[in-house]
Amino acid sequence: MSVVVARPGIDLTAEHLLSLRHFLRRMPPPRLSDNALPGGMVNKRRGRGLEAADIRHFVEGDDIRLIDRNATARTGKLHVRTVHDERDRTALLMADFRASMLWGTRRALRSVAAAEALTLLGWRVIAAGGRVALLAFGAGEPVIIAPRGRDRGMVAVIGGLVRAHRAALAHPDAQEPPLRDALTFARRMMSSGSSIFLASALDAPEDLDRDALGALHDRCPLTVLHMRDAFEIAAPGGAYPFRLASGAGGVSRMAEAHHDEAIRSTLQGWRIGAAELDASLAPEAMADALGYAGV
Repeated sequence: MSVVVARPGIDLTAEHLLSLRHFLRRMPPPRLSDNALPGGMVNKRRGRGLEAADIRHFVEGDDIRLIDRNATARTGKLHVRTVHDERDRTALLMADFRASMLWGTRRALRSVAAAEALTLLGWRVIAAGGRVALLAFGAGEPVIIAPRGRDRGMVAVIGGLVRAHRAALAHPDAQEPPLRDALTFARRMMSSGSSIFLASALDAPEDLDRDALGALHDRCPLTVLHMRDAFEIAAPGGAYPFRLASGAGGVSRMAEAHHDEAIRSTLQGWRIGAAELDASLAPEAMADALGYAGV
């Protein structure tokens, strides 16, 4: 890894993400799911639970003892039957590490800030006794971590975030997979009712795909962490040089844009929760922003 890429705010390290646990005191506890039992204490239980939750596609890390023979035989693809007790809460953290996320003008790349925001939420879920899973997509194959609880669950998620981000940095010119593919995979991967947090800039017009976003939100409550750079939020006036992926370039003036307002109103109209996050915020300020936004 080059010296430039290894700088803080560009490279993503496990040590940095592990340290974010200390900022939990700045965030409110997550709301209990509708099927949680009363009382604030979660007791340790033996086994995996008895209540059937759902049947979904097998992903790496799943217990092979949970493979559902009937669904596997019927479809020709491995399926697992998920079970839990009535206090189970699972959150899928979706990290968009496509090439358009690998830039920033202040403290950190938007991709790094996205990983920080998801890590803060993941630590909060773990502290409340829930489980976390990861789907990080960008260059190459997506990085998938099956749902796990306790500290080892977050350690696995953090390791996945670091691997996926470094793969994205190593291939900045890779063709971007459509967001729809990741949303479809997330819908198949998670049990009905699980919470999903998607950290993305939603740059491409096709990212606001009502069918894909709506289908996922109907199955699992979806919250979008809309990652923005300080330059996008308040760009100073003037002319700016630019260069396209094709190699063509030039100089252009920034036009007044209403992209952020359109995304907010669109998601609100679809009843999908959203929070706009400035990538230049330090992690402690980001923890405050997530709390203020009710995420």
